[in-house]
Amino acid sequence: QVQLVESGGGSVQAGDSLRLSCAASGLTFSSFTMGWFRQALGREREFVSLISWSGVHKYYADSVKGRFTISRDNVENRVWLQMNSLKPEDTAVYYCAATIPETTSRKEFDYWGQGTQVTVSS
Repeated sequence: QVQLVESGGGSVQAGDSLRLSCAASGLTFSSFTMGWFRQALGREREFVSLISWSGVHKYYADSVKGRFTISRDNVENRVWLQMNSLKPEDTAVYYCAATIPETTSRKEFDYWGQGTQVTVSS
């Protein structure tokens, strides 16, 4: 049974940092592209970042480029999202997801975590 468990969310002030973590189990982690998505209240879930199985290729949404950094450890079966210079518009539930191909398409991701809330106040 595949499980993705996110942690590290919270309530912070604009300009602060948070580091999200996603622990994976029940899958061959090193074979999967891992992604982070977010969903703000009343909006569709949107792509934030992804990292290839090897960690070599990384992609970011334009809205977070230069502020967020994705990384992974294929021994610990974890993926992280370091979020710096947070803005109120980053407020959302953040989801970890796994897929085989390198794709930013939400529909291509097979496995999802339950999400962790990030709230940024001005």
